[in-house]
This record gives sequence, C-alpha cells and structure tokens, in this order.
Amino acid sequence: MWSLKAWQSRFAPGDKLRAYAEWCNAVEGNTTFYAVPSRATVTTWAEQTGPDFRLLPKIPKRITHELRLTGTDEDLRVFLDAIEPLGPRAAALWIQLPGSFGPADLAVLARFLRDLPTDFRYAVEVRHPDFFTDPRRLEELLAQHRAEWVPFDTTAFFATPPTSDAERDAWMKKPRMPRRDTALTDRPIVRYLGRDDPARTVAGWQPWVETVAGWLREGRSPTVFVHTPDNADAPALARLFHDEVRAKVPGLPALPVPVPPEPTTLF
Repeated sequence: MWSLKAWQSRFAPGDKLRAYAEWCNAVEGNTTFYAVPSRATVTTWAEQTGPDFRLLPKIPKRITHELRLTGTDEDLRVFLDAIEPLGPRAAALWIQLPGSFGPADLAVLARFLRDLPTDFRYAVEVRHPDFFTDPRRLEELLAQHRAEWVPFDTTAFFATPPTSDAERDAWMKKPRMPRRDTALTDRPIVRYLGRDDPARTVAGWQPWVETVAGWLREGRSPTVFVHTPDNADAPALARLFHDEVRAKVPGLPALPVPVPPEPTTLF
C-alpha cells in the first residue's frame, strides 16, 4: 500500500516505503499475498525501515486459498526464504484464510501451525461466520500455538448504505465481519474499515480506542490498521487514531514526525 498514488503528494520524495515509515510504524504486507517477492526486493524493504518497524507479510494465497494449507512445504520454503531479510521487521506472518475455510477444517489448520518454524510469530484471519458464533475451538488452537486471531471489523462500514463509488465497490467486495476484541497474545492485531467520510471513520473506531488503550495498560503491544474504501486518508487517520489512544495512555511513544514534501516550483 505504500505506493498508493493518492499518498505520494504527502510523502517526501524518495523511496516510497521509507516515506511511508515516516508516517506510520507498521504496514500490512499485502503484496506477498498475491506473489512471492524476490529476496532483493525484500532487502530493499528492510533497508528503507528501522528494526522496530512492523511489516506483517501475508502468506501467499497459493498456500492459503489454492492449496488450503495442504501440501505446502515447497511453497512455504520459497516464501520464508524470500522474507528472511526482514529480520525483526517481520512482526508476524499473516495467515488469511478464505471464507469457505470453516470449523470443519480446524484439523488442517492445526497441522499447518504445528509444522511452521518457531522463528516467527503467526496471526490468523478467518472469515467463516461459524467461527464467530462459537469461537472457543479456534481460540484454543491458536493459543496452543501462540498465534493471534486477526479481527477485521467492518461493522462501521456496513452500518449504512454506501455513498460513493469507492464505498459501493467495497460494499460488494468486503466481508461483513463482526467486531471481535479478544486478544490471545501480547501482540494483538486489528483491521478496522471505516468510511470515506473521515468523521464517520473516527466515530466508528471509538470502541477500538478504548480496547487498544486497555491492551496497552495490560502490557500488550497491539498493531492497528486503519482502512477506508479509497484509503486516500488512511495514513493521516492512522496517526489520528494513535493520538487518540495516546491521550488515554500518555506513556505511548509518539509516531515519527513526517518529513514534508518539497514544494513544487516552476523551475
């Protein structure tokens, strides 16, 4: 996402991920879901970010959606080799499962988690509604492997009908997910989808401000990703969310101060 065209006018010139890292200290590694990057590319990601930056690469959909976590040894080896240059920046490997992957498939997930190397943290995102009706078996499995459950809160987005082209597009594509605020580890991860109207986005995340502040007081270190349908204001909104949490937890360090872009000139 750090290459999104709408953000570039706000970023200082230069490497796009380096500029993004001046705004926010974490990013979803969504590109790895669609294709495994080269080690050289991943090395540049590491070079553009500090060791405390959190990049959460998604395990490729070849593994999660096409193979459905079965017979994945070679594909997983290639992926893990590619992301190795991230070092500590790989805050967790993100296992995003398809909506058809339900409670009947838990034995498959259990085998997959059991065989993963212990060098990394892991986080699982599920979309089958039955997991939310009765979450106990999945919670027990994830806790056994010290893996986190990633909620994708779309309740604010689906509260009222869409009002823009971007919202109408997201209305058709995004999953209708309930709000879930139970942390299983000391590193909870949240995805929140707001609206194109920043005021409505801010109003919808207020419960998360309280939840995240509570996690911090408990000694946890959460990562929160703020989305909107067009994502144009997402970095600024993420900083605002951080500020609102920091107002409740003053010990939370401030985010870095972005370098302003150079003014355009005629010459």
